[in-house]
Amino acid sequence: MAGHSQFKNIMHRKGRVDAVRSKVFSKLAREITVAAKLGTPDPSMNPRLRAAILAARAENMPKDNIERAIKKAVGNDGENYEEIRYEGYGPGGAALIVEAQTDNRNRTASDVRSAFTKSGGSLAETGAVAFLFDRVGVIAFAADVADADTMLEAAIEAGADDVRSDADGHEITCAQDAYGEVSKALEARFGEPRRTGLIWKAQNTIDVDDETGEKLIRLVEVIEDQDDVQNVYVNFALSDALVEKMGA
Repeated sequence: MAGHSQFKNIMHRKGRVDAVRSKVFSKLAREITVAAKLGTPDPSMNPRLRAAILAARAENMPKDNIERAIKKAVGNDGENYEEIRYEGYGPGGAALIVEAQTDNRNRTASDVRSAFTKSGGSLAETGAVAFLFDRVGVIAFAADVADADTMLEAAIEAGADDVRSDADGHEITCAQDAYGEVSKALEARFGEPRRTGLIWKAQNTIDVDDETGEKLIRLVEVIEDQDDVQNVYVNFALSDALVEKMGA
């Protein structure tokens, strides 16, 4: 496990205090509202909205909160959010992609730049690191829905590009333009996925020493703490020892 998913594993093992969970719910609700506004409020017809709802369920977000976020989009209530992508570098030359949703572009740009700077990173121009990543669809299932061979066969038939199966589950990767068809086919066969959506996947990961790794973890934490930031993707890999240390 490397990069973004490795960092997420550390965060989940640390657990969430109420204040942090509240911020997570706020970001999830914003994504649900944006997804519903950009498409249809019916998750069965809107892959992005379905992905947002699954992410909310994974964080145990109450059903009422999810329904309220969708109704806000249907009623055209609240702010109109603009989606922005930021790119930058962290200690050790690691590359980061930051996705944000904002109703104030200047505020968000200032906050993200400050987060990079105070943690030893630097914000770069759009496109500076995106070429190191691929925009792909990911569909993840629990390990017990199928054995590795069955999942691989089904994924190939659905048009996926790659499958990783281990004790933690199955992760299927596909091209961005095939995401809708692949996710529908797999869900029809195996039921609701544990996680799904479009992500920025690093083409290659760079190994960093533990001192640099700790700095990078702090950098990502500071960036993710910004209210307007939805996702952070990275291309570095941490040692198993550091993962154990930071997740303790």
